[in-house]
Amino acid sequence: MAKRLAYLGPRGTYSEQAAIDHDREAEHVACTTIPAVVESVGKGLADQAVVPIENSLEGAVTFTLDLLIHHSDLKISGELVVPIDCNLLVDGDTKMEDIKAVYSHPQPFGQCRVYLMNNLPEAEHVASFSTAGAVEDMRNSTVPAAAISSARAAEIFSARILDPNIEDVPNNQTRFVVLGEEDHVRTGRDKTSFCFDFESDAPGTLYETLGELAKRGINLVKIESRPDRRSLGRYVFLIDLEGHRDDEHVQAALEGVRSRSSMFKILGSYPMAANSSSE
Repeated sequence: MAKRLAYLGPRGTYSEQAAIDHDREAEHVACTTIPAVVESVGKGLADQAVVPIENSLEGAVTFTLDLLIHHSDLKISGELVVPIDCNLLVDGDTKMEDIKAVYSHPQPFGQCRVYLMNNLPEAEHVASFSTAGAVEDMRNSTVPAAAISSARAAEIFSARILDPNIEDVPNNQTRFVVLGEEDHVRTGRDKTSFCFDFESDAPGTLYETLGELAKRGINLVKIESRPDRRSLGRYVFLIDLEGHRDDEHVQAALEGVRSRSSMFKILGSYPMAANSSSE
């Protein structure tokens, strides 16, 4: 029996495409929310989960980051980068001038901000749980509406593409991570993700902590911060670096960061995506 791979459904979402790209032979399990995708592994409903973590236009998917930091012990075991085609979908003979509301997941609204401003400045933006679910929301709307979704969703749900590829920047990509009970064994071409915070703030604290990587010649691929949820102005830092947690120099650097931190959590080591920007 093929392994079960959870994703943010329904069929036709970019998350489903990521699940197919990761493992076409798996049993793909659609979930209604990102927390449900993650929880499905802990509940034994799936063996792995695929969730979006970063978009090339809108940046971090903060909902996913906060789940990994605060609410999940699952490890990142893989990553993949999926091209995103944002299309304006309608039903029947709906025309641009008819549209009073646009439905989509919050991320595509940001990815198509300029297009919507120029073409549908008066239309209401209504958030849906997923880009594919936006098609159903569009059909249930009490006013003439459109949805921002994928070409695959248009095909699956028999919607019409009124305007294709409406994203503001053509090279629109989303990075997805694969979550499971264990991360990935060392391959020699790996990335490690971890997070940490400090008990108190002082000049040079973050600089000196990052020095644990620099003095060992480790390339820092990405750094960002999220509120630590304890007080305003306090943050959790998230880092992606080149290398595996079992590499001797990476292990030493991680221990150095851990010794300077209040909270420290390794999110996983995993092979870099073939089309990763860190190449």
